[in-house]
Amino acid sequence: MDSFLYPHLPARVARVHLALFDHVSNAAHIRERIVRASQLEGPEGDREREAVNFAFIDARLITSMLHLQTAIYQAILAEVQGALRTKTVHSEILWALSPNNNITEAIRRFGVSDNTTALIVVRVGPSGVTDIEDRTKAVVTGDLLPLSDLTKLTDWATVRKYYKLNADPALKAPGMTPAQQQLAADEIVVSTVAMKSVAT
Repeated sequence: MDSFLYPHLPARVARVHLALFDHVSNAAHIRERIVRASQLEGPEGDREREAVNFAFIDARLITSMLHLQTAIYQAILAEVQGALRTKTVHSEILWALSPNNNITEAIRRFGVSDNTTALIVVRVGPSGVTDIEDRTKAVVTGDLLPLSDLTKLTDWATVRKYYKLNADPALKAPGMTPAQQQLAADEIVVSTVAMKSVAT
């Protein structure tokens, strides 16, 4: 698990923890827990909400670390500014990743689904919390990978579909290699996420 710090932001959201899992075998159960946690009341509900208090992102739809970090930063800024469009900073990350403003669709496409096998788990919170990796592993059953493996999991066909890039002239220049097309697609996707809060 990796973490990074935004020292210029309020302490409550200054630390971001990231974990990348492949061969996830309990995606359906994770999704059930998230739904159940939102419905439970009282102390039991509080405990379960804290247990799944992460952003669960389909890793296949992330084109680069910059793509992921841009969405995280946009979500944290919305939280700090009191401008969340969703209920939590973690669901806001999913909304920020989506090229449109439909929250339900953002969660369905970019969040964990019953068929998810590669998952990024994000926790935004204060510094000084030391058990995030253990809490992550308590929820997700899968192989923990280094974040440097992230782009090996990207499903470029689905990324192009969701971001409507198949007809984009930037990806159709004569003689472009697949690697050049992926680099161009990543630049467009990152820009889309970065500009979303301005455009809406």
